[in-house]
Amino acid sequence: MIFQPVLNVFLLILLFTPVLALAVWLLVRAIRTPAPGAAGPLMWALRIVMLLAVFGMLLRPGIPGGTSQTLATDTDIIIVLDTTASIAAEDWNGSEQRLEGVRADVQSIVEEYPGARFSLITFDASAQQRLPLTTDTTALISAVEIVRPEVTAQSKGSSISIANTMLQDVLSAAAESAPDRSRMVFYLGDGEQTISDEPDSFSGSAAYVDGGAVFGYGTSDGGPMRITTGSFDAADGGVEYIEYQGQQALSVVDDANLQAIGADLGIPYLLRSADTAIELPEAPTTTTDYAASGEIGNIIELYWIFALVIIAALGIEIARATVLLARMRGQAVRGGAR
Repeated sequence: MIFQPVLNVFLLILLFTPVLALAVWLLVRAIRTPAPGAAGPLMWALRIVMLLAVFGMLLRPGIPGGTSQTLATDTDIIIVLDTTASIAAEDWNGSEQRLEGVRADVQSIVEEYPGARFSLITFDASAQQRLPLTTDTTALISAVEIVRPEVTAQSKGSSISIANTMLQDVLSAAAESAPDRSRMVFYLGDGEQTISDEPDSFSGSAAYVDGGAVFGYGTSDGGPMRITTGSFDAADGGVEYIEYQGQQALSVVDDANLQAIGADLGIPYLLRSADTAIELPEAPTTTTDYAASGEIGNIIELYWIFALVIIAALGIEIARATVLLARMRGQAVRGGAR
């Protein structure tokens, strides 16, 4: 049997010991000097059992279900995500927003590299690191799920290379703190440069990059973009679209810009579409290993046994309280009749 406590065992003991000592003292007092109407020894014994069951449940006992070999990717992966208004253009899988494809691809990246550390950088008018390097893939997926394009009214044009400096800083810091780990970059965007300046080069980051890919989203025909307000409650009906010179503006993928980013970083470029499966490169072989996971995975959880004990004890407590309440009401009715 193994244990996976939700808190440090010593902290759990520190929290439970005073409460358990008080319950034991009340049990002894109930045995020595029983009082009418007060909880008797059996009830205090039941409460002690319930307290111990809570302690046991928080220890999270389990039985290993056997050992297995799981691929552990000893790699730091930085995802650079375009959140300009054009990433919500409606030309993914027909008329869906490009963000839908982005989210699906991020999920595929997470599944492809188990054990890797992930960081998320988003950019529109400015770049920001939404998530530092972490193995918490749930946090990454949640961060991507809640990402919304920049507010249209606040948009002043965007550069596809505005995250260049931040990416280089994150990569260099990762290389300095963990030089034995490899580093991969995945750039997800449509390549549209909406300011007059030429995009900056990403070549300064190339020395830290061991793999990855640039994924492009959009079509040559282009897709319309809704006016975004920052609200999570965009309605399907009555929405307004961005216009340019009196006509509905269309966002078109810029393959040339995305290919240039890939060339700067030394990674391939791939135009994504909903009807083709994503092609992900292998993690650098020198940093990929197989690790036994039998003690942390494939575990038969036993905490539910303690949960059943707690539920049974609470049921008895509720039944006792109901009986006492009924007696009190009966006494009140009889007293009023007199």
